Amino acid sequence: MRLDKYLKVSRLIKRRTVANEACDAGRVKINDKVAKAGTEVKVGDEITISFGDKEVKVEVVAVQETVRKEEAKEMFRYV
Repeated sequence: MRLDKYLKVSRLIKRRTVANEACDAGRVKINDKVAKAGTEVKVGDEITISFGDKEVKVEVVAVQETVRKEEAKEMFRYV
């Protein structure tokens, strides 16, 4: 699954366009490498998102095309 879509489906970022812009600005890393929006996300990857002076680090636990809002938190685990 594409990185921008994963960020939206897992609700780490609310909108796919915002996720796309964050990737283009270099604020999203997968396994400590700057990632583009089209980068494939796999189970076990570590995603780091920079929001201003804060950083959110998560590990990918599941990759699903669609998920209900209540189950979205089960797609990742905070590191």
